[in-house]
Amino acid sequence: MLEIKEYRRVGSLEEAWTLNQKKSNRVIGGMLWLKQSRARINTAIDLSGLGLDQIEEHADCFRIGCMVTLRQLETSEALNRYACDAIRDAVRWIVGVQFRNLATIGGSIFGRYGFSDVLTVFMAMGAEAELYRGGRVPLWTFVNRTPDRDILSHIRLPREEGSFAYLSVRNTKTDLPVLNTAAAVSGEGLLRRLVVGARPQKAMPVPFPAEQSLALSEENIRALAALAGEMVPTGDNMRGSAAYRSHLVQVLGRRVMKQALLRGAVSGAVPGAVRGVVPGAVRGAVQGAVSGAVSGAVPGAERKDGAGC
Repeated sequence: MLEIKEYRRVGSLEEAWTLNQKKSNRVIGGMLWLKQSRARINTAIDLSGLGLDQIEEHADCFRIGCMVTLRQLETSEALNRYACDAIRDAVRWIVGVQFRNLATIGGSIFGRYGFSDVLTVFMAMGAEAELYRGGRVPLWTFVNRTPDRDILSHIRLPREEGSFAYLSVRNTKTDLPVLNTAAAVSGEGLLRRLVVGARPQKAMPVPFPAEQSLALSEENIRALAALAGEMVPTGDNMRGSAAYRSHLVQVLGRRVMKQALLRGAVSGAVPGAVRGVVPGAVRGAVQGAVSGAVSGAVPGAERKDGAGC
């Protein structure tokens, strides 16, 4: 059972940082995982009075406060327009709306959970962790270094030309993922990043060799997916075996690269990239759906068809 001796709603990040230097103190977010633990906390540090629950849109980035909830990520039109709905796709099956109204991006990222959908999609999008004392750090670097007592205040999402996509496999809709993947594609149709999470270890970008072509032709997408299946370490747990996960890395890797490419093509972010990769009938159907959604003839078609970023 979780035990908290004292609760403190801080008035500044400096106060939070000072309190957090004591190992028995803990910064709290939505507390949805923490409350299931048997931790003994001397002082629970609450950041909710610091205005860190906002999604700021700037010319060069999105700056997301650590207390922003997963539901806010899901419903932000500006953020999901830029992300090609990849963020909405990543969080929409996390338990239920009530849960997402409480869970925070700060807790999801700082927790470094192996099953995290949030970590996978933001890592693929090139996000940075913004620390009170440590400044900006690439997300991959942040989650792999030894945890310290700094305060994660924001997640910074630099704007990049191109498109994004997210896919996962779950045994049931709202269960934790068996495996999840996210991809970022440049405006020239090159793979920027392919990230695999719930391996069941925490998310990692696939470290393709420098000599490997990242041009997303049909043939090369298959080659990249096969290579990812060989390079990404997987393990066993109650949701799936290592062998099954390695197979999923190839299947989802191929699909998520195609989906990111398709979303970029139909939106104009990756001009002409779909030719030769996606069958013409599928391409026409999706382009028609997106066209209808833009005109208002097909409300919500952008989300349902996974196109139009």
